[in-house]
Amino acid sequence: MSNNVKGYAAQSPTGRLGLFDFERRGLRPDDISIEILYCGVCHSDVHNVRNDWGNAKYPMVPDHEIVGRVLEVGPKVKRFKPGDRAGVGCLVESCRHCGACGKGWEQYCENGATYTYNHSDPIDGTRTYGGYSEKIIVSERFALKVPDSLDLAGTAPLLCAGITTYSPLRHWKVGPGSKVAIVGLGGLGHMGIKLAKAMGAQTTLLSRSPGKEADARRLGADHVVISTDPAQMAAVAGSFDLIIDTVPYKHDVNPYVPTLASGGTIVMVGYLGPLDDFNTGPLIFSRKGLAGSLIGGIAETQEMLDFCGEHGIHSDIETIRIQDINEAYERLLRADVKYRFVIDMASLREDQ
Repeated sequence: MSNNVKGYAAQSPTGRLGLFDFERRGLRPDDISIEILYCGVCHSDVHNVRNDWGNAKYPMVPDHEIVGRVLEVGPKVKRFKPGDRAGVGCLVESCRHCGACGKGWEQYCENGATYTYNHSDPIDGTRTYGGYSEKIIVSERFALKVPDSLDLAGTAPLLCAGITTYSPLRHWKVGPGSKVAIVGLGGLGHMGIKLAKAMGAQTTLLSRSPGKEADARRLGADHVVISTDPAQMAAVAGSFDLIIDTVPYKHDVNPYVPTLASGGTIVMVGYLGPLDDFNTGPLIFSRKGLAGSLIGGIAETQEMLDFCGEHGIHSDIETIRIQDINEAYERLLRADVKYRFVIDMASLREDQ
């Protein structure tokens, strides 16, 4: 089977993404080849393409929210066969033997996880290219089974937005009786509400925007608190066991600390960078915590997909053509999507 592939790539931090021909690596004994049917558009795609984090390599084929069907399997593959529904998230390899990998935390691999795009394959050094393409080749160990009950298009964002919120909910043992708040109602926040509610938690949206209440309740929020309203924030003082902060830009986290119960934790999953003037005093006097979390390991991501399959949880999506990706990036930066773009990769064939 040919490994010549068409995709869409960025050639520079300022140019438009466009058609790109490249070659995938050959199929190794434990690899599977997946025909990509849908892929999500993540905010980190925009950051990477525009080199906001300073490590971009071009040409770059973005995307790490990939779902499709298995085309071919290597001779040592045991978990997949041609025709199976499969997904690939943010990781395609890790060292497999460090302490973090031994715990199933490949995302925290102490020797450096290999990301689905804009990275280098640890075996042959070839560039990793993501899901804006016809197919992908990956070790079966880093591929995921997509439950038959899940819609493929609505599943794609689960592989980043879903696991990014599911992992801290599981790590901090959220369940019936837990009180959870989600800060921000976007791609991550809407998944946080759905998942926390399905786990049995009393779920609250903390938002600066009064107009989001109806949508938050539709998604499963029990309560909506306007975080810029002192009276509303005072009314929930000492309430939350866990707050998941999904805001993707620098912001003041201090106002959320009083709403934590003693022993509660704020987990940052959206913003990556320094916080200015954060006051640790309230943490110390009430054993409160400020933590961070990054996606999840492969086993936990599979657990998340199975959980979503059991509870009928998908991402709320708007489906687009690959030819509209540049406009989608601009809309994403304006928060003009509810709540994730997903590319129907059948549109790629229109460019052939």
